[in-house]
Amino acid sequence: QDIRDCLGPLSALTELNAAVKEKFRHLRGRIQDLEEMAKEQDKESEKQALLREVENHKKQMLSNQAAWRKANLACKIAIDNSEKDQLLQGRDILRQRKTTKESLAESAGNITESLMSISRMMSQQVQQSEETMQTLANSSRTILEANEEFKSMSGTIQLGRKLITKYNRRELTDKLLIFLALALFLATVLYILKKRLFPFL
Repeated sequence: QDIRDCLGPLSALTELNAAVKEKFRHLRGRIQDLEEMAKEQDKESEKQALLREVENHKKQMLSNQAAWRKANLACKIAIDNSEKDQLLQGRDILRQRKTTKESLAESAGNITESLMSISRMMSQQVQQSEETMQTLANSSRTILEANEEFKSMSGTIQLGRKLITKYNRRELTDKLLIFLALALFLATVLYILKKRLFPFL
């Protein structure tokens, strides 16, 4: 349960695993001691009872080891996801800072342009140009994606065509083999009938 609840870092998980390994080593030694004690019993009934107890402990230990491995896997996945989230958050912060700098630069540019006599007309023209370029970029991206899909579909169609041609050839070969086998069978039957009915021919 401690391993499942571990939020990282990996060094903390390593320390927990070391403690668990030590406990398993100790448990394994106690089970061996119990097994040796069972072998030393004089009465067969007591010996068998202790050996059954040993088997139960071994099964329980194997079950615990399996649960331990599952908990380790779940914990490592959780730590990896947490590290990925932290990286993504760091990228978002950097992106926000970059956006803020770009906004400041744009504001400074707008203030400078506002001092010019034709700033409003130029700003409108630049904005229209940017929108046009964005539209063209989106259209180009859509066309490229459609082209990739068409290429993929073309490859699939060509593969299907090759498979159909291959199956048609195999069907023709099978029909030819069946015809030859039938002809051989009929020839054999006719030969046997000839030998039985017309032995003098």
